Amino acid sequence: MNILIQATYFLAAALFILGLKQMSSPVTARRGIHWAGVGMMLATLVTFLAPELSDNPQAFTNYILIIIAIAIGGGYAWVTGKKVAMTDMPQMIAMYNGMGGGAAATIAAVELLKAQGEVAAGAEPAGLLGALGLQSPALVPANISEAMGTDITILAILGAMIGTIAFSGSIIAWAKLDGRLNTSKLLPKQQLINLVLALVMVGFGVAVFFTGDLMPIVVFFALALILGVFITVPVGGADMPVIISLFNALTGLAVGFEGYVLGNAAMIIAGTVVGSAGTLLTHLMAKAMNRSVSSVFFSGFGTTQVASAGAVEGGGSMKEIQGQDVGIMMAYASQVVIIPGYGMAVAQAQHKVWELTQLLTEKGVKVKFAIHPVAGRMPGHMNVLLAEAGVPYDLIYDMEDINADFQNTTVTLVIGANDVVNPAAKNDPSSPLFGMPILNAEQSDNVIVIKRGRGTGFSGVENPLFLLDNTRMLFGDGQKAVNELIQAVKEL
Repeated sequence: MNILIQATYFLAAALFILGLKQMSSPVTARRGIHWAGVGMMLATLVTFLAPELSDNPQAFTNYILIIIAIAIGGGYAWVTGKKVAMTDMPQMIAMYNGMGGGAAATIAAVELLKAQGEVAAGAEPAGLLGALGLQSPALVPANISEAMGTDITILAILGAMIGTIAFSGSIIAWAKLDGRLNTSKLLPKQQLINLVLALVMVGFGVAVFFTGDLMPIVVFFALALILGVFITVPVGGADMPVIISLFNALTGLAVGFEGYVLGNAAMIIAGTVVGSAGTLLTHLMAKAMNRSVSSVFFSGFGTTQVASAGAVEGGGSMKEIQGQDVGIMMAYASQVVIIPGYGMAVAQAQHKVWELTQLLTEKGVKVKFAIHPVAGRMPGHMNVLLAEAGVPYDLIYDMEDINADFQNTTVTLVIGANDVVNPAAKNDPSSPLFGMPILNAEQSDNVIVIKRGRGTGFSGVENPLFLLDNTRMLFGDGQKAVNELIQAVKEL
């Protein structure tokens, strides 16, 4: 039976890896999700039916608890997954990722508390032999590391620390993305506070290893929760995709550690795969912004409004244009590049954008979509939206593949994007964005920006692109504005 269980775990792990590979391409991503889902079902089922449970006198109670947990969690996920709007997808990702980290931390807490109970029980003389000092020392663990084993204790503590930080940090990320927490202010000496907090937390982690007391465990988890909050609150809007990706990696790592603690091969493999993939994605996204991961945590990027809306240093003002004029301009263009951003998601305008693309293509206009790696609120956010609308994959270009083509573009349509087209990232050393690679929209003949108002974007950084001579602003809701363009093109 054990061979069958391990073989099933191996098959589940293979499905995880193959599914992840399929997710690397939009063409096969749906298939990859299905494969990984089947792998997760196999891993859950074999764990649920593992013969170890039948040796447990509380097996029936355990089965009931497992079924209740699956029913509540699965039912809630099914309902919310069906109802969630695409604009709320980043929040859902952050929340579910936090739940994964919290689950890993809970596993660690249960195992550490179980070991602590064994140590506490051994501290009292057990019967006549214990009273006479004749009880075998091997039966009385002196501390948690003896009760669990050195390697398992270390991994349990590391998994607890990482999972708890990912849990509280992801909850804060969810609150910021959902508009429930609108601050990114740094506390006085914020980084020093975080450093001291981290050192104290590590100290209590060491105390957990060497002692058998309950208090170090409680304080350790409390400090990890607080540290996750303190780390995430200062993170600015432009860095939210990176932070979500990083917490995803941390959650995977915590699950892998706790899989070792439980001796569960599926958890070890799945956690390692998620952790490594999330780490790579975080590195690539940070590289795309020309930033280090540490700067995401420690700089408080995007926490300060750097200029008043509608004007920047050096003068200039936004120049408005009407939808009818934009439609004519695009219909007679040789090439149009569309740059989507979070504003398109908010307006649910992706279907209208695809309709506009089809009309322009029928008139002989070459249309391309340009995607920045950190556009939106989560990794791949714009790709998901365009795929939902049915935009062919061969029309979607990554930043490095299309940047040189802006010089040959008649019209660049920016819909709801801000930081990813901000030229201050290239020519203003005082800008918080300086050094971040951007889409070279300003190099096209004409730039049309669809924007709800004159304010700054999510990061709070003013955009000089909006003031350039070749830029015109089309103010209003994204879907309504694109619909105006569609009507203008149809009338030609």
